[in-house]
Parts: sequence; structure tokens; C-alpha cells
Amino acid sequence: VQLQASGGGLVQAGGSLRLSCAASGTLVTTNGVAWHRQAPGNQREWVATLAAGGAFGYADSVKGRFAVSRDVAANTVYLQMDSLKSEDTGVYYCTLMRRGVRYWGQGTLVTVSS
Repeated sequence: VQLQASGGGLVQAGGSLRLSCAASGTLVTTNGVAWHRQAPGNQREWVATLAAGGAFGYADSVKGRFAVSRDVAANTVYLQMDSLKSEDTGVYYCTLMRRGVRYWGQGTLVTVSS
């Protein structure tokens, strides 16, 4: 199983970015995919999840601003991030659990300038 995260970059506060997580070796429709992030000096924190069945959940800090979706044909999960704030800065990771093993992508850096 491999996860390839991409789409990070530098954006001004109030702007938007869309992150992608391309999966191989498993299907995003049979394994839920979650997004986590880690700001400098902080612990990694959960951001959002898109379950295999399509249910989703968001951390309170991003609710109403972030949205998860997926492209089944591309086997890719997306994280649309709008109204970005400086506190959203960090490295974003996608992850999934398969057969009791958690897999992580390599992370993509999001920097929000105020």
C-alpha cells in the first residue's frame, strides 16, 4: 500500500488549496482515508476522515472550511481547504488502516501567510 500526498503550497490567509492523496495497493472505497496535520513544534492532529462507506467527519477547528471527497476512478481522496488561516500551517498527511496496519503518505507542506 502506498499513499502519495500532493497539493500543498504557500497561500495567503483566506485563500484555498486542494490536497490530493492518491492510493495504490488498495482501494479508497474499501478503506477509509483520514487527513492529519502537524504544525511546527506540535503533535500530529486529526483533521478529517472520509470513511469507506462515504461518511465523513471533521475536527472542530476545520469544520465548515474543509471538505473531503474522492474520485473512485482515480482512487484518490481530496481535502479541499477554504478560508485558510495561519493556524492551518503544517505538514498534511493522509493515512489509512488496512488489515490492522496503518499506512501514511509522505506529507505535503501547507504554509498560510497572514
